[in-house]
Amino acid sequence: MSQDSPSQSSAAQSTANRPEPGVAPVAPHGDANRPTGNGVKAGVGTGSGSRTGGALPDWCPAWAERLGDAYLSGTSCVFLLHGNVRDLVPLAPPGTGQSASAVGTAGGPAGAADGMVGYGTVPEFLAREVFGSWDVVLAYDVGKGLRPLAGSDANRLRTMVQWLSERLGNAAGWPREPDAALASIDALLERNLTDPPEQRKKIAVLLDHAQYLVPDGDTASASRGTAGRLVRLVGWASNPLLRRVNVAIVLLADAMAEVHSRLVTSPAVTAIEVPLPAPAERERFAMATARSVGVPAGDLPAVERMATLSAGLTLESIRAILTLSAREGSPPDGPEFAAKKKDLIERSCRGLIEFIQPRLTLDNVAGHEAAKQRLETDARAIRRGQLESAPMGYLICGPVGTGKSFIAECYAGSVGIPCAVLKNFRSKYVGETEGNLEHALGVLRSLGPVVVIIDEADAALGNRQSDGDSGTSARVFSMIARQMGDTRYRGKIVWMLLTSRPDLLPIDLKRQGRAEVHIPLFYPHDQAEMEAMFQAMARKCHVRLAPGLPGPVDLELGLSGADIESIVLTARRKGLERAAAEADAGRPVPTTDEIAVTDLQAAIDDFLPSAQGLEKEAQEIAAVLECTEKRFLPDRWREAISKAGGRATLQERMAELRLMAGS
Repeated sequence: MSQDSPSQSSAAQSTANRPEPGVAPVAPHGDANRPTGNGVKAGVGTGSGSRTGGALPDWCPAWAERLGDAYLSGTSCVFLLHGNVRDLVPLAPPGTGQSASAVGTAGGPAGAADGMVGYGTVPEFLAREVFGSWDVVLAYDVGKGLRPLAGSDANRLRTMVQWLSERLGNAAGWPREPDAALASIDALLERNLTDPPEQRKKIAVLLDHAQYLVPDGDTASASRGTAGRLVRLVGWASNPLLRRVNVAIVLLADAMAEVHSRLVTSPAVTAIEVPLPAPAERERFAMATARSVGVPAGDLPAVERMATLSAGLTLESIRAILTLSAREGSPPDGPEFAAKKKDLIERSCRGLIEFIQPRLTLDNVAGHEAAKQRLETDARAIRRGQLESAPMGYLICGPVGTGKSFIAECYAGSVGIPCAVLKNFRSKYVGETEGNLEHALGVLRSLGPVVVIIDEADAALGNRQSDGDSGTSARVFSMIARQMGDTRYRGKIVWMLLTSRPDLLPIDLKRQGRAEVHIPLFYPHDQAEMEAMFQAMARKCHVRLAPGLPGPVDLELGLSGADIESIVLTARRKGLERAAAEADAGRPVPTTDEIAVTDLQAAIDDFLPSAQGLEKEAQEIAAVLECTEKRFLPDRWREAISKAGGRATLQERMAELRLMAGS
C-alpha cells in the first residue's frame, strides 16, 4: 500500500515509540513493551490498515496478525514462517487504486471488480505490506544473494540501494555465499545500533529457504559453516538490543522440521505457520482470477462451486485449474476437476499421500455384520454433521487377508468423503522424514473431512524409541500422536489404522481420544458368512457360482477372503481348461461364465492353506485382546473372554506364541 496513506503515518508513529537502546521505555497506557500510536495498533509499523483492538483488515492473512502481535510485544525480533510459504497472498486492500498483478508474475491482473487489487509472493507481501514503511528491506537466499526489496516503488528502491551501497560497497560485489552474506548483515545491524538514535534505520531482513542456511541435524556433527550460521541467528534472536529497536529478521522455510531444532526451539524465535488458504480466500481469489482469464460469466457459479471443493489446493493450483479450464472451454467444476485436484495435491505432497475416490460402500462388504453396523452408524452421524459424536479414529485389526483395507475404503464411500492413504514418508536424509510428514499433515488438516488410511500402522508410525535413527522415529511418533489427539478435527480427519499385529502398536495411539474404536476382523466363522464371502469373491472375479454353491465348507481350513478369491479363480481356470479339452475333442461347449460344482469342489480339495498357523493364531488373539466391543467378536471368542480369567488366559497364550515365533 502507498507510503503516504494515513494508516501508514499512524504505523510510523507506532514504531517510532519503540524504545531505543539505553533509553527508558515510554508507555502512555502503562504497557512498557507494546508501542502505541494515537491509540491505534498498526501491523509492524507499516500502515497495512488501521487495526483497532488488534484486528487486521479482512483481506490480510491471519498469520500476518500473529507476526505483528509478536513483534509489537517486543518479545521477539526473529520469526520463522513455515508451511505454505510458496503460495500467493493478497498485496493490497480494496479501494486503494494501486495497480498490481493479481496472479503474481505468471498471470495477468485479476479483476479489481472482486475487491482485491493484487496477489504476490510471501516475500513481496512482507516487503510491501508488513514492512512497507520501513527504511530497508534486505532479502537473501543462497540462489540470488543479497538484494533489497521495495515492491513497485522505484524511489524507495533507489534510496535503499544508496544507503546499502555506502555500507556494503557496490551492489555488484554484495556477497552471495551464506557465511559472508550473514556476516555482512550482522555488520549492518551492529553499525545501525551504534548510530545516533535519530539516524537509525528501520531494517527488516528476509532470509528465504532457511532450511538450506541452517538445516536440521546433530549439532555436534554440523559443519563449521552451519554451526557458525546457527550461532549467529540464535544470537540475533536473543540480543536484547535488537529487540528494542526497529529490526526484524524473518526466515521462510517450507517445513519447520527441516530447520535446525536449536533455532526452532529457541524461546526467542517465534514460529508461525502459513496455512493453506481458507474457503473465503479460495472463493475470493477464484472469482477474481476467473474474470481475468476469461471464464464466461455464465460459468461463475461453477467457479464458486469449484472454490468450495478445492480444499487442500494452493491459490497457485486454483489459478492453474481456472486457466486450463478457460483455455479448454470446460466447466471449472466438471468431471475433470476431481482428477486435476487429485493430481495437484499428490504432486504438491511429493507422492506422500495417495487419494482414492471410493466407489463402493459398506453394502459391498460381505460378513463382519457387527463391524459394518457400527461403521454405518458413525458414517450417518458424519453425514448429518453430528461431528461431536464421531470417533477420532479406528483401529482395524485381524489376521492377514480379512479385508481391512477394503472395509476402510468402503467406510469412506459410505460417508461420502475423500479417502487418503498415507504412504511411506520416511527418508534416509536427516530432517526430511519429519518435513515430509509435516507437509502431509498440513494438507490433511486443510482437506477435512477426510478418511486417512495408514496400512501396516505398527511399522509405519514408529514409537517412542529412537532405534538408532537420531530420534527420527520418536519425533514421527510424537507428530502423529499430537495430530490424532487434536479434538478440533473430530469428524474432519478420521484416522483408520490397519494392522495385523495391534499388540506392536504403541498404546499411546490406541487410547481413547485417538484410535477410539478397535474393530477386529476374522475369517468366516459360520456357513452363512462363508457362503456370503464366496458370492462376493465371485462377483469381484466377474463369474457366477452354480446354484447351491459353495455348499458346506470345512471351517477348520481357516480360509481368508484372499484364500477364497484364489479358490474361485482356480475353479474358473479348471472350467476353462475342461471347456478347451471338450472343444479339442470336437464336442460343442456352451459359452458360460458359471462355475460348475465339480470345478469348485476340485479347487477346494486342491487348496492348501498357509502353513503359518502359529502366526495366524497370534494375530487372531491380538485382535481379540484389542477389541473394544464384545459384539464385534464371533461366538467362540466372546465365550472365551467371558469366562473367569478368560483375557488372562489369552494373554498367556499370546506370550507363548511370541516365544515360539521368536518375536
